[in-house]
Amino acid sequence: MSGRRVLLKLSGEALVGSEPFGLDNDAVTRLAQEIVAVRGSGVDLAVVVGGGNIFRGRQAEALGLEQAQAHYMGMMATVINSLALQHVVERLGAETRVQSAIRMDEVAEPFIRRRAIRHMEKGRVVIFAAGTGNPFFTTDTAAALRAIEIDADVLLAAKNVDGVYDTDPSKNEAANRYARIHYDAYLQRNLRALDATAVSLCRDHNMPIVVFDASQPGIIQRAAQGETVGTLISADGEGGGADATG
Repeated sequence: MSGRRVLLKLSGEALVGSEPFGLDNDAVTRLAQEIVAVRGSGVDLAVVVGGGNIFRGRQAEALGLEQAQAHYMGMMATVINSLALQHVVERLGAETRVQSAIRMDEVAEPFIRRRAIRHMEKGRVVIFAAGTGNPFFTTDTAAALRAIEIDADVLLAAKNVDGVYDTDPSKNEAANRYARIHYDAYLQRNLRALDATAVSLCRDHNMPIVVFDASQPGIIQRAAQGETVGTLISADGEGGGADATG
């Protein structure tokens, strides 16, 4: 689908696979294959990766770290993940660039909006690392920010659940999944698939969000090409009830 541009948000947990932490070769390779397929279909693609497979908040608490320091450590974890993903994507034949919100010139470019867009126009996959470069912002919010900055058509949020539910489906078998929901309804109901700051930012800039299960084979390419998957959060979404499906 020529002319389409998407921002893909991957959680760090998507890279852990069957391992207890860190990086799983099979999981990273499968995601890289999907990224290469998306780019090969003519879609401009940028990626934001989380760092939860390497460093999480509970570890910071156990160490007694101050919150800002813990956030910076989490940003470093996203750089590790971004470099690993870059390596596998390039091994599969797609050009990439990693841009970091925290300068580390030996391994990544600094984030420069116009350069990122130019890379995509030249057919390269751009991987944004180190979140926003500031503590107290999640990588969900970084993904929303970058999607808006690069004029993406949609933010694709690949999670470990197949959409947005009215309650936690891991705790409630009767939870209902929304096919589509308005930004305001999402925020008013205090739903948890993405953090509220990310959804608020997308609402203010009319950036649609698609939430889906990253583990389903081929789903990233389907979502990137505009097929209906998971849950759509947008200005066109309904308040909930009539659009909830089990």
